Amino acid sequence: MHHHMHDHGAGSGLWETLLPPAAVILLAAAYLLLAGRARQRNPVQGWRHRRTASFLTGCALLAGAMLPPLAPFAHGDFRGHMAQHVLIGMYAPLALVLGMPVTLLLRTLPAARVRALMGVLHSRPARVLAHPVTALVLSTGTLALLYFTPLYNATMNQPVLHWLMHAHFLLSGCLFAWITAGPDPAPTRPGVPTRLVVLGIAVAAHATISQLIYGGFLINVHAPIDQVRGGAEIMYYGGDIAELLLAAALVTTWRPTRHRRQGAERPVPSGVVRTGAG
Repeated sequence: MHHHMHDHGAGSGLWETLLPPAAVILLAAAYLLLAGRARQRNPVQGWRHRRTASFLTGCALLAGAMLPPLAPFAHGDFRGHMAQHVLIGMYAPLALVLGMPVTLLLRTLPAARVRALMGVLHSRPARVLAHPVTALVLSTGTLALLYFTPLYNATMNQPVLHWLMHAHFLLSGCLFAWITAGPDPAPTRPGVPTRLVVLGIAVAAHATISQLIYGGFLINVHAPIDQVRGGAEIMYYGGDIAELLLAAALVTTWRPTRHRRQGAERPVPSGVVRTGAG
């Protein structure tokens, strides 16, 4: 078996190198701007620095996954690809979600836009998309589609498909982290036992897919066997650690609502902007 690398010219290669970090820098700058605005609008309530640190950590993980040395390595080695997948699809989303970007928008946008955002959050499509089963299928179920069909090999030959794959990793990872353990308001969020069951299913599915890849069963990846097995190990152990962190975040964000402490973060009813401490 052999592994294909992208076939592109120097111009498109430079574009691929510069665009991702530029997008991440813009994302981080926008968050910092809004965090500063939140502190100005309500100095007493403020905006917790740990939220900002978490979001910036997510941005740094994204940048690290899409810049040298990892990005060029991932183009030609399945182990590098899997390291990218774990960073973009699991670690970065958890850090970004714990930065509470939705709450930050609710605190800083004009009233009309806040109402529009709350309308989107509580719309029927959002409720369907934010259902734990939907999030589970999009984040974990699609991995079987990627690695057990010709799709992965196609992404290695088509830069557009390659970037769509990364976008899917990031967005589906953020969706799953948000619904499972995110402190931000969500259209629907079942009780902690249900979310722990969903997380357990994700752990089992991730482990099963990585073991199938390691054993060479059903796998459709053009790469040497040592790369495939190395990638499977990264997926297995890297995924385990990420899911443990997700479980810890779930427990941590759950406790304040149980104790109902003064100033604790509470779920936001439909149409109400949260006012708890940031």
